[in-house]
Amino acid sequence: MVAENLISSAVLPLRTSDTGKMALASMETFNVRHLPIVNERQLLGVISEDDILIHNTSEPIGSYQLSLLNAFVQHDDHLYEVMRLLADRQLTVIPVVDDNGDYFGMVSLEDVLNYFAKTAAFSDSGSIVVLEFQQRSYSLAEIARLVEAEGATILSTFVTSHPNSTLVEVTLKINRQDIRNILAAFDRFGYAIKASFNEEEYLESLQERYDALMNYLSV
Repeated sequence: MVAENLISSAVLPLRTSDTGKMALASMETFNVRHLPIVNERQLLGVISEDDILIHNTSEPIGSYQLSLLNAFVQHDDHLYEVMRLLADRQLTVIPVVDDNGDYFGMVSLEDVLNYFAKTAAFSDSGSIVVLEFQQRSYSLAEIARLVEAEGATILSTFVTSHPNSTLVEVTLKINRQDIRNILAAFDRFGYAIKASFNEEEYLESLQERYDALMNYLSV
């Protein structure tokens, strides 16, 4: 999955002639806190609510000083790069440019979340296991071998490292509801099982968090 496949058709960019009041109204309409400014096809930058509120909102935004001039992704950048920049720059949308650097569209945080909600890692039935161990001991092949030895399959993995720590967490989505034998295998081989959830428990928790985030984005 690349950026151009996630472009939103519902959210429109701003023009330099739009006033601050118009920009704030657009942000409220689209439930975002950032929007790109485009002149014809030229991407000028991304404007935030904070950028607007420190200026005269009756003036055109083309006269504003922007704090986000280089916040964009290439049309063929991978989804992970889109996610990284959204997180690093704390954006609710990120512009996408083509090979010539011209504005191609934008991807919103909600678009990314909706994409993940529809992937097999979330939609297929199964269970969640979170393992913790020393980074030097991490072997996905070994973990997969233990899971597959019990007749199950890993649908997805997510690795989390912690600053100033040699420990990592590996979150596994496994295509089985009953994972007692898998947990016992992990325990026999010395893996620290930090948490485990069956599908019903996990999806209920995930849905609550997703709904809370969607409500937050709609504020």
